[in-house]
Amino acid sequence: MELLTIVFRTTFFYFFIVLAYRIMGKREIGQLGVIDLIVSILIAELVAISIENIKDSIFFTIIPILLLVVLEVALAFISIKSRTFRTLFGGKPSLIIANGHVNYKEMVRQRYSMDDLLLSLRQNSIKSIDEIEYAFLEPNGKLSIFKYNILRTKSNYPMPIIVDGTLQEKALSYIKKDKCWLEEELANKGLQIEDVFYAFKKKNKIFLIKKSNL
Repeated sequence: MELLTIVFRTTFFYFFIVLAYRIMGKREIGQLGVIDLIVSILIAELVAISIENIKDSIFFTIIPILLLVVLEVALAFISIKSRTFRTLFGGKPSLIIANGHVNYKEMVRQRYSMDDLLLSLRQNSIKSIDEIEYAFLEPNGKLSIFKYNILRTKSNYPMPIIVDGTLQEKALSYIKKDKCWLEEELANKGLQIEDVFYAFKKKNKIFLIKKSNL
């Protein structure tokens, strides 16, 4: 009887968790943020406890999982609306390599060692750091790599200078511009920073998406 109960609970929770993740809209573990990973761990623990403790009601596990799913969906909605919330809980990309130069200060700040960097390069079939023009450490821990072109000519990575109507001061500093320059450029287009959803600079031109267009 106990064996049948374990089989039933295992089968039930398999389909129940598949449904829960479909509701949360998750794809693969490598794409999970901090909140997503915590929810995944908690769900796994709850299911494991429920399968082991067959004397406890199955609803003692279903209710907490449903609560986690609701919280996850709610937090995902808030993160879409608020970049501050998204950055606080999910983090933001860090520029590890720029123009072929390793940003050691940022690596220390992110506690990302040279061994970690070399491992990520090897996993992407890259032999040497000098093949890389830009590399970003993403919030999920993956390294996004942009190699030099065939001629090894320097290119301008389109750094986002406005995201969700918020000025990205680090990006602006990286391209050696200031807020006054940006405000003047936008004023020529009849816009303010708050009117812009997304903007980046490439080859001395600003490309942008206005909030009204969304």
